[in-house]
Amino acid sequence: MAPAAEHEPDPAGPQQVIALVDDDRNILTTVSIALQAEGFATRVYADGQAALKALLENPPDLAIFDIKMPRMDGLELLQRLRAQSDMPVIFLTSKDGEPDEALGLAMGADDYIAKPFSQRLLVARIRAILRRTELRRPRPENGTDEAEELPQPVRRGRLVMDPPRHLVTWDDKPVALTVTEFLILEALAGRPGVVKSRNQLMDAAYSDDVFVDDRTIDSHIKRLRRKFREVDPTFAAIDTLYGAGYSFAES
Repeated sequence: MAPAAEHEPDPAGPQQVIALVDDDRNILTTVSIALQAEGFATRVYADGQAALKALLENPPDLAIFDIKMPRMDGLELLQRLRAQSDMPVIFLTSKDGEPDEALGLAMGADDYIAKPFSQRLLVARIRAILRRTELRRPRPENGTDEAEELPQPVRRGRLVMDPPRHLVTWDDKPVALTVTEFLILEALAGRPGVVKSRNQLMDAAYSDDVFVDDRTIDSHIKRLRRKFREVDPTFAAIDTLYGAGYSFAES
């Protein structure tokens, strides 16, 4: 199935672009209209295979995937996208899609929303993720004093985090993290040995207008550990204190 037509209003200035991937044309149309009314440009695709090629060739600022789609579902689309991109992604799931939600977060999705959903809530979560992404976007190095004022990387033993550039290394090996994963790790590494509750990590990673549950943080922690173990199978710097939360052990 070919991608649906692109919808991009004629703006006075640059717009943030949201890609929508869903085989339900009604959702594509209604969500696209709602996002355009909020000042976003939208690109819509009814086919995961066509969407993957377009997302990689011309990346949007954020993508929204339905999970249940024919040919290539949202989980497979995310898996293939994550092999080449850390683009922010929100999943749309069914009410009974808890296993899919957990799997999507474990694979690197930034958030999920269950259908039927409030368009106001969707817009709030999009803006929250885009704000976090913008905070981590590298500043242009143009030889001005602004470039010299960038904060120095944070070093915690074998871990190095460079927030302005959204870069993370472990033993000098790069570790690719989503914005949400980066913020959770930053909150933990900011005070090594101090146990952070799930609520504290939610506050660090999500804005006040976005609500998530404990399972969401647990899924992000599992993915963080898995990513670090891909570069160091002995990685054990994120500790769990059952019933209390998580901490970072500086080695």
